[in-house]
Amino acid sequence: MKQKEYDVVIVGGGPGGYTAALYAARSGFSVLVLEKLSPGGQMATTGQIDNYPGFEEGVDGFELAAKMKKGADRFGVETAFAQVEEMELTSTPKKLATSEGVVLGRTVILAMGASPRELDVPGEREMRGHGVAYCAACDGMMYKNKTVVIAGGGNSAAADALLLSKICKEVHLVHRRNELRASRIYMEPLKNSNVIFHWNTRVTGILHEKRVIGAKLEDVATKEISYLPCDGIFVAIGRVPDTAILKEQVTLDSHGYIQADETTRTNIPGVFAVGDIRSKPLRQIITAASDGAVASKYAEEFLNGM
Repeated sequence: MKQKEYDVVIVGGGPGGYTAALYAARSGFSVLVLEKLSPGGQMATTGQIDNYPGFEEGVDGFELAAKMKKGADRFGVETAFAQVEEMELTSTPKKLATSEGVVLGRTVILAMGASPRELDVPGEREMRGHGVAYCAACDGMMYKNKTVVIAGGGNSAAADALLLSKICKEVHLVHRRNELRASRIYMEPLKNSNVIFHWNTRVTGILHEKRVIGAKLEDVATKEISYLPCDGIFVAIGRVPDTAILKEQVTLDSHGYIQADETTRTNIPGVFAVGDIRSKPLRQIITAASDGAVASKYAEEFLNGM
């Protein structure tokens, strides 16, 4: 990639990133989106999305991601598939070193999102891709008519359980509390499915040979250990913000999320944060898109010297 300076460089091609790109490009600015994998971020790995307005029957996450990118493309947004390796955000212009070369930006919008949180138990990393998975929509069909375990108790775990219940012979949902933290909308469908609940229990190890063969479980109250044979384990215990690359340039909260107010401005002039990477009370596709629109407005003000 030839070194070039853009008005707006966006790191991350999720809903926040592509909304910011669309708005900035429509305002006449040169825009580059840097995406390490495929457009859409976490959204692209979600099967059915029912809470994004405008789709009566819901929409597939990958399809929505493609539509967002095409909408931005129409106004001249460039996308480069590259891994950002280093950022110099306090320089003028701002400098980003990527796997494909160096990029310069008058402003930078950070939209890297978050990665799946690991269980951090024996066997997990060795079996990643060999029976340990973090995306039911991506890998669920590999376990058709098989037995799987889901670790977690929030909306992601509940949604994964419902999806896998239609594919797998048996689904075991392991949660460390005595009830789910998930939205009520999941409760009734889960009760009427082939999902078996293991309350007050956590996964403390993954049994494997060449592939996963079971989960080691611990009762959180009695500390009693049990073993559950299974073909796969899906981890759904939250996400970790992808902020390690920032190397203390941008102010983070105690959980590693970027501290940016409702204008999406960070502590560095000309640097903005949108989507799941930003410290905020609700992380959804629609709130990420909202962040993107707001960031574009304030990036425009910065570029115009306001």
